Amino acid sequence: MKKSIYSLFILAIMYSCQQTNPGSTNKASYTPDTTMLATAFETYKEKTLTHRRFKHQDIEPLILKRKAQDLFSVKTLGRSVQKRILYQLSHGNGKKKIMLWSQMHGNESTATMALFDIFNFLEGKGDGYDSIRSLLKDKTTLIFLPMINPDGAEIFNRRNAFDIDLNRDARQTASPEAVILKAAAEQHKPAYGFNLHDQHIYYNVPGTPNPATISFLAPAYNHEKDVNEVRGRAMQLIVGMNKLLQQYVPNGVAKYDDTHEPRGFGDNFQKWGASTVLIESGGYKGDPEKQYIRKLNFMIILNALIEIAQESYLQYDRNNYQEIPENSSKLADLLIRNIEAERDSLRYNVDLAIKRDEITAPDSIFYIRGRIDDVGDLQDSYGYDELDAQGLTFMRGKVYPTPFNSIKELTPQRAVSLLKQGYLAAQLTNIAGGRHHRIPLLLSSRGTIYGNSPTLGSQANFFLARDGKPVYAIVNGYLIDLNKEPEETYKNYVQ
Repeated sequence: MKKSIYSLFILAIMYSCQQTNPGSTNKASYTPDTTMLATAFETYKEKTLTHRRFKHQDIEPLILKRKAQDLFSVKTLGRSVQKRILYQLSHGNGKKKIMLWSQMHGNESTATMALFDIFNFLEGKGDGYDSIRSLLKDKTTLIFLPMINPDGAEIFNRRNAFDIDLNRDARQTASPEAVILKAAAEQHKPAYGFNLHDQHIYYNVPGTPNPATISFLAPAYNHEKDVNEVRGRAMQLIVGMNKLLQQYVPNGVAKYDDTHEPRGFGDNFQKWGASTVLIESGGYKGDPEKQYIRKLNFMIILNALIEIAQESYLQYDRNNYQEIPENSSKLADLLIRNIEAERDSLRYNVDLAIKRDEITAPDSIFYIRGRIDDVGDLQDSYGYDELDAQGLTFMRGKVYPTPFNSIKELTPQRAVSLLKQGYLAAQLTNIAGGRHHRIPLLLSSRGTIYGNSPTLGSQANFFLARDGKPVYAIVNGYLIDLNKEPEETYKNYVQ
């Protein structure tokens, strides 16, 4: 990125049109330079973090290597229940103190990746962004606490090793991790806070099939949901971040209900005087490892830091925060409408919503189990993938009668051929190496079909047929079009 582009970015901040509103002062308004932010992400993305299920041992070397540098101050704050170290990285010497903490829930890792991307960005030089780095260094003190819950991250679990939800432990501080976070807040007394989380991928923007890719909250500091200057500034920051996001995920942003949670850290940070923004990373079609959403996190956090440094976020009307729609939860992985089914000798038409659960095994390997999450009239629900099954009937699958010695005998072409014949499952005499696979069949030592029924809670394994012949297979919650080439039918399948 050329320096001239960045100069235009700064000029836009300083000299664009002004506006006055009840929740702001007369600060210059500007449209964030998304090209600059996107290019910076691609340049400084931390390449060792490529998926959501990384552990404390994966990020610890990335933290410790910064001890030898002058740019960051790295400090040990204490240890988790299982004695993993919680680190603090500080940057800058400005008056505006900003605290950012991530992964209070061990299976919510998107923003942690983005923080390491930001660390890399701050360490760069001579690339056209040095004015931004100088601005942040001189005007702000950034205090980062990545991965507050390393024990949960170890097994990709929401809660800590005491089974405590750390984001409901600000009042009691029964967990050592909560004690550490609260102590850091008391020591630094930040003016701004960023509480970084993931939400489940089934939140949608109400009335639309769009996932709530990012959701926000300016937490309430009391039950009356009053808006003082501290909370008002958080709302203004969110308005600015939403403005940027609409260029990337239009109509893909929502907000949480602001009912006060006295145990929550965000609510208490707001009460303690830090203008606090909750960022929740949701879903985006085709992004199961949340790498695109990671990019969005990098962009909105970095841009917010710049706006805080310059106080340009004060341009935004905090009343626009209320215009962001609240999260709905009407989304499934797969929604099939108008299936003709039969039960108790009665025929009926029904819609099925199917979700795919990630289940973590004891060895930390995870596998997918599709299940029927809702049954009935689902006209107001949506799916990442949808199928109108008008004219198709529910059909039970069969088990192939001849066992296979090894999964190697099952090519994609062979598997799809079996599906077309109505076989949904096969038996493996040697199940080793076949428990977790990408072959679109149910494979086990006994050739068992779980589900095979259009009932609530049932595993999502069945056929949709026309005139008694399978047209679609639903295997483990994945929709497989039997009229397509084999590679197309199973490219997204995993068991």
